[in-house]
Amino acid sequence: MLLPIFSGVALCVGLALGWSGLATPATVLFWVGLLLGAYTFAPDAIRNLVTKRKLGIGLLMTISAVGAVILGYVGEAAALAFLYSIAEALEDKAMDRAQGGLRALLKLVPQTATVLRDGTSVEVAAKDLAAGELMLVRPGERIATDGIIRSGRSSLDTSAITGESIPEEVAPGDEVPAGAINSAGVLEVQTTAAGTDNSLTTLVDLVEQAQAEKGDRARIADRIAQPLVPGVMILAVLVGVIGSLLGDPETWITRALVVLVAASPCALAISVPLTVVAAIGAASQFGVVIKSGAAFERLGGIRHLAVDKTGTLTRNQPEVTGVVPADRFDRAQVLTFAAAVEQQSTHPLAAAIAAAGPEAPAAQDISEEAGHGISGTVEGRRVLVGSPRWIDAGPLKADVERMESEGQTCVLVTVDDALAGAIGVRDELRPEVPEAVQTLRANDVEVSMLTGDNTRTARALAEIAGIDDVRAELRPEDKASIVAEFSSKTPTAMIGDGINDAPALAGATVGIAMGATGSDAAIESADVAFTGHDLRLIPQALQHARRGSRIINQNIVLSLAIIIVLMPLAISGVLGLAAVVLVHEVAEVIVILNGLRAARAKR
Repeated sequence: MLLPIFSGVALCVGLALGWSGLATPATVLFWVGLLLGAYTFAPDAIRNLVTKRKLGIGLLMTISAVGAVILGYVGEAAALAFLYSIAEALEDKAMDRAQGGLRALLKLVPQTATVLRDGTSVEVAAKDLAAGELMLVRPGERIATDGIIRSGRSSLDTSAITGESIPEEVAPGDEVPAGAINSAGVLEVQTTAAGTDNSLTTLVDLVEQAQAEKGDRARIADRIAQPLVPGVMILAVLVGVIGSLLGDPETWITRALVVLVAASPCALAISVPLTVVAAIGAASQFGVVIKSGAAFERLGGIRHLAVDKTGTLTRNQPEVTGVVPADRFDRAQVLTFAAAVEQQSTHPLAAAIAAAGPEAPAAQDISEEAGHGISGTVEGRRVLVGSPRWIDAGPLKADVERMESEGQTCVLVTVDDALAGAIGVRDELRPEVPEAVQTLRANDVEVSMLTGDNTRTARALAEIAGIDDVRAELRPEDKASIVAEFSSKTPTAMIGDGINDAPALAGATVGIAMGATGSDAAIESADVAFTGHDLRLIPQALQHARRGSRIINQNIVLSLAIIIVLMPLAISGVLGLAAVVLVHEVAEVIVILNGLRAARAKR
């Protein structure tokens, strides 16, 4: 960032000196600003041309600067170099930061793991684990690599892997992923993958691959540069050579130079990055951080949105959503008894139930059985709270099935061995979701839900949100594959907040991360991040990007039209060097003023 900043300082001081009548010092500072700014892109542009035969906007800018200097307009060349260098520096900085998110994925793997060898527990480096070993995973520890439970019951916090906020109850025979946290009982897990080759390392590979592929997608100005640069250079050579054979060489070589300057995309080189920077700055004012100009250009073309469920559509805070009391009990009693014992548990479902009964009395003789439930004594009565797989639902069986079909996770409550009631817990939708989905549809954007949660819960919440296309029980690689399929058919954005979303975010046409609560990996893998969690930012961001894209297109059309008009006038000699530069100056002012309209953000 320092070279572009110093380039801008030299340019501004030079302009001030020029306006004060100090021409020589102003020219010196213009040269300083030009060389500092051009150093950030001209060497790479020339190197790409020589070694890779690659033409881009950087080469166009280099030609523009050289043409301006030949004409004696060093100040204009310095302004072009500064504007382009600062735009490129901002984008390069954002791309460098994207690689940092991969480290967040690997932080989920513990440095060491405990394995059982000949009946003795031995601590080894996680990277040295091999398939077939028996790991001992205590409560609160992360699982070092993928495996299958051989003994023990517990609940696993898999939110970092699957995105699901409600823990998964596991028992012998169940598969467990690397990075999951053991919440309760001691588990013996037989490894099915090496410590360096498991589901988490697969996530890293997917993100790296997707970022590399996205890096090859050229910006619109670069696509225009591909045919324009060789075309202009060939035309200038033809004008000079053929004209010299048919007439005065000096006249035609001068006209060839004028043609080269006339075709210099000064307005194009300034208008696109300036419009993008203005629009990105405006987006940040309403909570949308767009990391690069290329991401902004792609955002304007989005026609399909894939949305993660947990933490994106939902609050990621399970809460009590239903209570069905049995005979001789009422709703308040069921909640009070359940909350009394659940206050002593660290289970996320327990936290939701305890929050629903904040005035519950304290319980004694608490006993928690991993994977089943918790019991205790409340005001002299024995209370048991557990899953329907542990406690018989009896007359409430139909109610439990109904609540589960609505996406609620149910627990049953007994008091002195008598069934007291059923409590349903669910991670509820954010209140603005239906409105956001409806607005997206009104703007011709399709919406799909992608989640690692079970199909029943996903469909229940999707119905409330107004989303028809639901893909559930997905692994991270499944999400990435589906998003890639969507993107191959139509420009697709993916929005998520979890580490499990990182590969899909990186592989989408545009990845959008929920910045306020999202994981580092999700934020760094995405092209766009929300500083808040209001999903109405999505249609607002899309509308803002579309408006910016229209302004960019207007400037491109105007810039190219000027080149098309000027070239025949330069070839025929109607316009000389001074007239051509004057037209370019006027055009630059027009496109700059038009581009600055992108700085206005509609709330």
